[in-house]
Amino acid sequence: MGCLFAAGLHDAGCHVTLVMREQALPVLEFTLESDRRKRVLSLPVCNAESGGTVDHLLVTTKAYDVAPAMASMAHRLAATSRVLVMANGMGYAEEIAETCPGIDPYLGTTTEGAYRSGPRHIHHAGRGSTVIGRRGEEDPPSWFQPWPHVTADCRWEKAIEAALWRKLAINCAINPLTARHGCRNGELFDREHLRGQLDALCQEIAQVSEAAGYSSAARDLRGTVEGVLRGTAANYSSMHQDLHNGRRTEIDYITGYLLRVARHHGIEAPLNRALLEDIKDLESGA
Repeated sequence: MGCLFAAGLHDAGCHVTLVMREQALPVLEFTLESDRRKRVLSLPVCNAESGGTVDHLLVTTKAYDVAPAMASMAHRLAATSRVLVMANGMGYAEEIAETCPGIDPYLGTTTEGAYRSGPRHIHHAGRGSTVIGRRGEEDPPSWFQPWPHVTADCRWEKAIEAALWRKLAINCAINPLTARHGCRNGELFDREHLRGQLDALCQEIAQVSEAAGYSSAARDLRGTVEGVLRGTAANYSSMHQDLHNGRRTEIDYITGYLLRVARHHGIEAPLNRALLEDIKDLESGA
């Protein structure tokens, strides 16, 4: 996702430098392909240790890498630096507050689809919507100006936490189930027994959403989830892909975060807890 947004910001006239864990070359050349076109881009590269003060930092790592990535860049962030985090799930903002006190990041979420289809080859799988905001800020800051040119459907969201929870609720319904059963998204409503599990899971997620004050996310959650499933029926969820490729999943920041909120409100949420345990077992190879 980082390369997709980097390309869009570059096209919008922004000076973009990619921050890599290991800087092998001063420039990264990669292919960005979609149904509409295929092109090769070259963008400058640095690592976290090198370079001066960063004006704007976009973080698009896995949720569990957000706080470590921020900590590695903290010495390059000034009081005037602006940080935007786009990651799955919730809970990483609290980790940033602990590891990088004084940094109050902007938060975002997107339904743009992109995946690495090969070495230095990014496939833009589908267009979606992107929302960006920060608690307490009604109007977008000046740096937001290029973003509507980066992605076709991008807006400033003053209620960003509600938007993040809405996506969390959808991910809690789709990601663990598809990962647990090793299926494509569309199979959750094609297979009768999975459809029944999905219905019960959505009811439990909606109950937690209501208790947490996100009634808009709870309202017709099952219908919202089905709409997403139909629109991405042939896709494998990111959690399914992580398990399939032997990578750590983001279950702690998706279902795990929902369970922490449920516990705070005295809600058991046994279906979500069972899925969390199943995914943990699959991660460990148990």
